[in-house]
Amino acid sequence: MFKYIVKRLAIGFLTILILATITFFGVRAMPGDPFAQDNKVITPEAYEAMKAKYNLDKPVSQQYITFLINAAKGDYGESISKKGLLVSDIIAKRTPVSFRMGVMAFVVSMVIGLALGIFSALSKKRWVNSLITLMTTLGVSIPGYLFAIGCMVLFAVKLGWVKVVGLKEPSQYILPVFALSLGPISSITRLSRSSLRDVMGQDYITLARSKGTKETMVIIKHGLKNALLPVITYAGPMFSGLVTGSLVIESLFSIPGIGAEFTSSITNRDYTLVMGLTIFLGTLVVVMTLVSDIAAAIADPRIKLDK
Repeated sequence: MFKYIVKRLAIGFLTILILATITFFGVRAMPGDPFAQDNKVITPEAYEAMKAKYNLDKPVSQQYITFLINAAKGDYGESISKKGLLVSDIIAKRTPVSFRMGVMAFVVSMVIGLALGIFSALSKKRWVNSLITLMTTLGVSIPGYLFAIGCMVLFAVKLGWVKVVGLKEPSQYILPVFALSLGPISSITRLSRSSLRDVMGQDYITLARSKGTKETMVIIKHGLKNALLPVITYAGPMFSGLVTGSLVIESLFSIPGIGAEFTSSITNRDYTLVMGLTIFLGTLVVVMTLVSDIAAAIADPRIKLDK
């Protein structure tokens, strides 16, 4: 397993390097100037000084090399749009907000998704399976932001049950968390249902039943233990996706998280903040994917992490 982890970390590092490289040259190819808003109020001399401060007066190739050297030290510099604030400090401040929301969405997705998937797999009623299939199809098809807008109109504007701006009250987590959870709930439901149905038809399940084992124990001890492996593999990338994929949701609900910060940094052409967030979010995806692979191997010793 140690060799596997080292190999995956090496591949992850290479992936992040490629991602950072593409982003670095991509943001500089965008039309516009990161100091465009300042051109009206500062002199040409001050403008040139600003470019020199952020190393933008050098050739792009030299900027790239400098960026790699500083990034290796964990230094992403100062934000261009947020004067006086270091990129690392902005990430440290915004991440807990997105992390809390991501954890809540993760728990909601796992609990509801597994419950629906197990119930659907074990139910003999056709209308139950049809209803759950319809729900999961809609959940996968409807974009999270569209669901969020609909919930805002209904529960906040029409009914006035909750507030939708910020996260000052616990009730304000409800709508954004469920908007984030809609897609993952549907995916987990479908994964767990199909996996459990397949497992319950295996020979070792028949053998366990023939020994007189109670059906509940057969399901829990033999069925779920093996049926949950695809869900475990999916859980790691899902969690990172809930944290990194909350850009639109955070913007809709005016949540000061890392997703909204990423959107703002792109709009403001904040090169330093875009790069810092890109590397941070990319690293999160790589790490969580590795964690899910290791968790799957621990849950099922038959999985060998030696390739």
